[in-house]
Amino acid sequence: MSNIADTTVLTIGHSNHELGNLVALLCSHRVTAVADVRSAPYSRSNPQFNREQFQESLKLNGIAYVFLGRELGGRPDNASCYVDGKVQYRKLAETPVFRKGLERVLRGARSHRIALLCAEAEPLVCHRALLVAQELAGIGIPVNHIHANGTLESHGEAMCRLVEMVGLPETDLYRTKEQIIADACAVQEKRIAYDNRQMSEKASA
Repeated sequence: MSNIADTTVLTIGHSNHELGNLVALLCSHRVTAVADVRSAPYSRSNPQFNREQFQESLKLNGIAYVFLGRELGGRPDNASCYVDGKVQYRKLAETPVFRKGLERVLRGARSHRIALLCAEAEPLVCHRALLVAQELAGIGIPVNHIHANGTLESHGEAMCRLVEMVGLPETDLYRTKEQIIADACAVQEKRIAYDNRQMSEKASA
């Protein structure tokens, strides 16, 4: 990895926001660049966040845009990242393409205040928190999640909330806090990680 900058990376989910509301959220947190980590940067239900329109809207508000869905998206093309049709985040995190994406985020964070963007409003049901933010936090980069009401939640606070959400104890005689969080992430990953078998079944239905 590159030398770690003394900086903070933000994350946000576009959800069903009005475009202007999302831009206002980004501006309120002084975001100067958006890194789009959606594997497919298009939305039938929220076309205002289709890549080209969204990029132009950000540009008009002085916010740079970069698409990192190939590097940091949760639906990789690499078949080695799947087991029984489901993405395995740890396998994905070890790929050269993913590591290259993290490098790009770190380089960009030296000159911009970056927000990683995906679709889901709740970070704990999104790979941006369970995968990308976890990897950034693991190398010492502070991460804060922007919620729909404008409040910030540190990644550490989000992970504590995840432990409670999946029903694990906050403390354990035989496991460290980091191990408990890793177990909670593994439980949640099984619930939310992309499963290409489900998509195949829908396509054939």
